[in-house]
Amino acid sequence: MKKYDYVIVGAGLFGACFAQIMTERGKKCLVIDKRESVGGNIATEKVAGIDVHKYGAHIFHTSDKRVWEYVNRFAEFNNFINSPIANYKGKLYSLPFNMYTFYGLWGVRTAAEARVIIDSQREAAGVAEPRNLEEKALMMVGADVYNTLIKGYTEKQWGRDCKSLPPFIIGRVPLRFTYDNNYFNDRYQGIPIGGYTEMIKNMLRGVDVVLGVDYFSDREKWEKSGTTLLYTGEIDRFFDYRFGELEYRSLRFETETLDMPDYQSNAVVNYTDYETPYTRIIEHKHFDKTQVSDKTVITREYPLQYEKGREPYYPINDEKNTALYKKYAALASESKNVLFGGRLAGYKYYDMDDTVAAAIALAEQIEN
Repeated sequence: MKKYDYVIVGAGLFGACFAQIMTERGKKCLVIDKRESVGGNIATEKVAGIDVHKYGAHIFHTSDKRVWEYVNRFAEFNNFINSPIANYKGKLYSLPFNMYTFYGLWGVRTAAEARVIIDSQREAAGVAEPRNLEEKALMMVGADVYNTLIKGYTEKQWGRDCKSLPPFIIGRVPLRFTYDNNYFNDRYQGIPIGGYTEMIKNMLRGVDVVLGVDYFSDREKWEKSGTTLLYTGEIDRFFDYRFGELEYRSLRFETETLDMPDYQSNAVVNYTDYETPYTRIIEHKHFDKTQVSDKTVITREYPLQYEKGREPYYPINDEKNTALYKKYAALASESKNVLFGGRLAGYKYYDMDDTVAAAIALAEQIEN
């Protein structure tokens, strides 16, 4: 007799949401994870009385009321508004690109003045059909915004020259012709008071959880423990790299506690010049104004080439990897009693609200 209806590989947001929904329906779920704590890459921990985002900054934002109401069942969210700053060779600019940014670049005060400069730079770029990321960026925002705020950051992030990156990676670059520093346009935004780990623990109440175990060390055991398996890890690894390895970018985090109440006066500062080896510094106490401490905790974030053994943070969704993923996705669709979900299994970078929505959709698909 199988003990569980679902064995879920991965205690991150997708796995926790799915386990919570199915448990609420009366199903018996087991969640396993190779890490010693739940939460996956959104995990937080207390350091000097401050909630520290262990694997990079995570701000929950969504315009989906259903998703917002769902996560608020498991945590009370603060009203944090993400207003990052860009540091380019010591000079500070507002992000996203808005009138404060344009004033810093050119001294202009009105949208009309900013549009004249940007339009003239777009025209000077002379790009009609962009062949790479650089050409697309120049076509969209002009040379000054690109060279100051995009080029160096992007090349550090991806480990490649912008001329060798495909244009679709940059997506849409919003230019905001107002004095608005709110990075997101979503209606709902905030961070769980007490941290994400506590939110995930609340989701997993009533769910059996085993931590510090690698699914691949005894696949047969875990697969026999349940009727259905939900896998949220790397899809190519699940199929023993049958068609080859998918590519990722990884990160290294350098976190330190400083004996001072404030370091940079903002939660996130991006370093957009190429010479600075890290892409950003996070100062965690600024994510929640209720956190009072005479110390502060900062994290420097360094992009890394992915190698086995490192955490695969960002899928490289170029043509080659997309074609390879489709082969694995076809295998996944044919797998019996195995479900796939989340960032790694779907080989796609998801925002947290998209992750929650996808977990709810999978559960509803099963129900129907």
